[in-house]
Amino acid sequence: MNQDQEHLQLLSIFHYIVAGLTALFSMLPMFHLFLGMTMITRGFEGMKSRDPFGATLGWLFVTFATMAIALGLAFAVCLALAGRNLARHRGYTFCLVVAAIACLFIPFGTVLGVFTILVLVRPSVKTLFGVAPAPPAAPIPG
Repeated sequence: MNQDQEHLQLLSIFHYIVAGLTALFSMLPMFHLFLGMTMITRGFEGMKSRDPFGATLGWLFVTFATMAIALGLAFAVCLALAGRNLARHRGYTFCLVVAAIACLFIPFGTVLGVFTILVLVRPSVKTLFGVAPAPPAAPIPG
């Protein structure tokens, strides 16, 4: 196994690990989801008399928590798919885009994204994926 294939295999494993961590951390808004559901169903006795807008605030909690959980899980799935594609040398553009998005998630995603981009831009790795390397730039006359 050459060095590029070894690096892609390691990146694939790390993508799975970070996907698991992302899925785990995307469940943190569950507290807000349950709090919002409690507010909607008027589970807090004090809210019935003091706050007529408690249900509206509850719906905001439920909506944003659901969106945060869904986006986190969707990104975790994308990371896992990118890990699978890296191991199989397929989906070059998808892997590159997921690596760029992963850079936004500090600290693990940033490290993973930067290393993935550094490996994917190598001409030898592009050849493994079946992507033609860019031709050399023509000299500028003058």
